[in-house]
Amino acid sequence: MSGSKKVGNPACATCKVEKPERICRSPENKAAGKNCPTVFQREALEAANALYDDPATMEFAKQASLQEASCYAGRHERPFVARPSKPRIEETWEFAGRMGYKKLGLVFCEGLIKEAAMVASLFEQRGFEVVSAVCKAGATPKEFLGLADEDKIVSGGFEAMCNPVYQAELLNQAGTEFNILLGLCVGHDSLFLQHAKAPCTVLAAKDRLMGHNPLAAVYLSESYYRRLQTTPSGEDEKKD
Repeated sequence: MSGSKKVGNPACATCKVEKPERICRSPENKAAGKNCPTVFQREALEAANALYDDPATMEFAKQASLQEASCYAGRHERPFVARPSKPRIEETWEFAGRMGYKKLGLVFCEGLIKEAAMVASLFEQRGFEVVSAVCKAGATPKEFLGLADEDKIVSGGFEAMCNPVYQAELLNQAGTEFNILLGLCVGHDSLFLQHAKAPCTVLAAKDRLMGHNPLAAVYLSESYYRRLQTTPSGEDEKKD
C-alpha cells in the first residue's frame, strides 16, 4: 500500500473504516478510506516529515507528544482505558514549561475580561510573565474598515473595532515566546494567527451562544440544534 498515486483531496473526516483498523493507526493495518493520505500521498508525507529536520520543529513536536501522553493516567496499565487527568489550561502551562518559555502572550476578547484576569493570574502564579492585549486595544473606529453606522453592534455612537493585527504587533514587540488565544471572534483569531510571530495555542474558542463551547451545537445538531442541518428530519420533530 505504498506509492504516490495522485488521487483526490484527503477526506479523513468521512472515513468509513473502524478506528482500530485504520492504516493510519498502525502500518500493520491494511484498511484505508477513500483518498486515504497515508496510502496515496506518500510524497507529501515525506516532504512534511523532512521539515522535522529543523531542530526547533523537532523539539517542539517532541515536547508536544510528551505533553499529550502526560495527560492520561494509568498509561501502562493493561488493558488500557483512557483516563484524562488534566484540563487544557494545566496542559498549556506544563507545555510552556517543557519548552522553557518565560514570557507568554495572552490575547482575549473584552467579553472575557474577567476570565482573562483569572487566566493571567494562574500563569503568573507559576512564574510566567504574561503580556496581555484586549481585542479593542487602540480604540480604532469601525469606520476605519469602511463600515457604516448600521454595521455596528450598537448603532448611533462610537464603536471600536476588534484589532487582532494590533494585538499581534503588541505581543511581537514585547517578544513573547508563546501566545494564548482566549475567545477571539471567528476571523479575528485568523488574523492574529497570521500576524503573530511566536507559536500560538487556543485556550478557548468564542461561542457567544454556547458558553464558549462550540462543540455543544455539534453534539446537538441531530436533536435540539437540528436546524443546523440542511435537511432536518421530520421524524425528529415528532420525538420532542
